[in-house]
Amino acid sequence: MRSWASVAWFLVPALVLFLVFVLAPIAVAVYTGFFKWGGTGPVDEFVGFENYTKLFADQVFLGGLGRGLYLVVLSITVQLPFALFTAVLLNQRLRGRAVYRMLFFAPYILSEVVTAVLFTMIFLPGAGMADHLAGALGLEGLRGKWLADPSTVMPTLFVVMTWKYFGFHMMLFLAGLQSIPGEILEAASIDGAGAWRRFRHVALPLLGPTIRISAFLSIIGAIQLFDLVWVMTAGGPNHSSETMAISVFQYGFKRYQVGYASAISVVLFMISLVFSLFYQRYVLRRDLSGAVTSGGGR
Repeated sequence: MRSWASVAWFLVPALVLFLVFVLAPIAVAVYTGFFKWGGTGPVDEFVGFENYTKLFADQVFLGGLGRGLYLVVLSITVQLPFALFTAVLLNQRLRGRAVYRMLFFAPYILSEVVTAVLFTMIFLPGAGMADHLAGALGLEGLRGKWLADPSTVMPTLFVVMTWKYFGFHMMLFLAGLQSIPGEILEAASIDGAGAWRRFRHVALPLLGPTIRISAFLSIIGAIQLFDLVWVMTAGGPNHSSETMAISVFQYGFKRYQVGYASAISVVLFMISLVFSLFYQRYVLRRDLSGAVTSGGGR
């Protein structure tokens, strides 16, 4: 009984917070998603699945879904390989590598709002650093377009995302590289493996768990992206950078269509949940097997 009391003492406060701030809002969103409600007054105009049928015919929402997929693909194919390359480089014996690690990780420490304000000034049409750099490089066609043109706004936002978050993934990969026993790499070197073969056939497989966790965090972050985009573009121009999370905010707090915004939030939650369960079941299964023990490890 004393053992169970100790467990309850530590577990109950966390469960209460989880119930109040996670499960209860989810339940409220699911409930209000079946109503036409403006956020004030009684929730009494039941519309069933009308919000959901409207949602999947909404070109703005479908566009947000596509933009989320766009960011996911770029994050996996560009951001993570760049972070891995940087981690491998900074794992070598370089003079001043601690300074480089600090500089590359520093953007992650900044808040998303500070980062967004900084890059809004950099991409300011006519006066920003990006326009001056584009003019110096002869890229006159990009001047003034970075965040103002539908064809360039998403690549520009991805550059900002990469600058902000690649340092976090770099540190994950660096920690994974440093956890590899030196004896294994030394044995491969004695067997005649060059630097590339040691990385490709020894280090990279041993980095598998770190890469899979990093990819999971990157994908979930891209799906739920909000603050950077909201401060920099608010979803514009003409909805061309509007993500699903921004659609929730726009409909819920700007247009007072809380029922419809709740339906979008439920779909966003279900996408994240289904992906997380699928990823854990089929991708992280080998990494998680044996991670949880019972009976004191017996």
